[in-house]
Amino acid sequence: MENKIKVGIIGATGYAGAELFRLLYSHRNVEIAAVSSTSFEGKAINEVYPALTNEKTYILCDMDGVIEKSDVIFAALPHGLSEELAAKCDGKGKVLIDLGADFRLVDEAEYTKWYGLEYKYPALHEKTLYCLPEINREKIKDIDIIANPGCYPTSIALGLMPAIKNGLVSTDSVIIDSKSGVTGAGRGLSQTTHYPDNNEAFSAYKAGLHRHTPEIEQTLSMFAGKKVNVTFVPHLLPVNRGILSTIYVKTEKTFDEIYAAYEEAYKNEKFVRLQPKGSFANIKNVRCSNYCDISLHFDEHTKTLIITSAIDNMVKGAAGQAIQNMNIRFGFDEGEGISMLAPSF
Repeated sequence: MENKIKVGIIGATGYAGAELFRLLYSHRNVEIAAVSSTSFEGKAINEVYPALTNEKTYILCDMDGVIEKSDVIFAALPHGLSEELAAKCDGKGKVLIDLGADFRLVDEAEYTKWYGLEYKYPALHEKTLYCLPEINREKIKDIDIIANPGCYPTSIALGLMPAIKNGLVSTDSVIIDSKSGVTGAGRGLSQTTHYPDNNEAFSAYKAGLHRHTPEIEQTLSMFAGKKVNVTFVPHLLPVNRGILSTIYVKTEKTFDEIYAAYEEAYKNEKFVRLQPKGSFANIKNVRCSNYCDISLHFDEHTKTLIITSAIDNMVKGAAGQAIQNMNIRFGFDEGEGISMLAPSF
């Protein structure tokens, strides 16, 4: 295909970076121009991930090399590293899609509180946008520094958006119970992700202290038009991929009213699938896909709406959503490269 854009991946040997490579490799509108990794510079990416072997050898170069060779750069880096990269991309007129946390929060004080850092380039934050496609699709087309949402916040925002935007639930007490596969912790080994400790185990972690909390609250507050606080408790599942968020909110509306609002909100959304009444969202059904499956349930006894939202944390929660944002930004078909269904088994 003519007029392909050149893409680069910085942080290509992390789990999200490797997933970006896998998905972009089959994208009809792009050419992977360069990839980088500080940990494996000078090696071929297939030396790190043999599954990424193909007819071309991609040697891991430095960050500046990726910027020079690419029209759009995906950054899959820990927090604190993307601002410097954004400044370089901005100076050269390149588009940056940041999978990290550096541009997600509007309030610098919140970023400092949760991440312990201050903004190095405050002016750059005026040029960025929090890009969850289902919320602000039209604005993405004009943005050159794209803040890709976090994995937990994606599942939660999509799960709650129709209920909060339509005033169908109370926001006084929002309780979120989320479970994630171990890839969400990154490629580096820790004691909790060590196989003997993680296998046949299941526990909460960072209850009330997780860094995605301000991002979740920022998005829900935008829906509500007022400050929304949440109780957010993440858990670690002994699986590679997937996030299941179960959300509890009080309501005085009927289940039929609420279900109809979700049908209307997502009737034209390619990657959000509202499940039939009585069905339950399951991470198995979104594995390796860019879909978010949402199921709704109602506890008549306590007037509680129960929302379950399932995504693949590496795709819709990271690399797939980043590519979805790129597709929108460059005017490609929104599903190009990310329309695959989950494996059946």
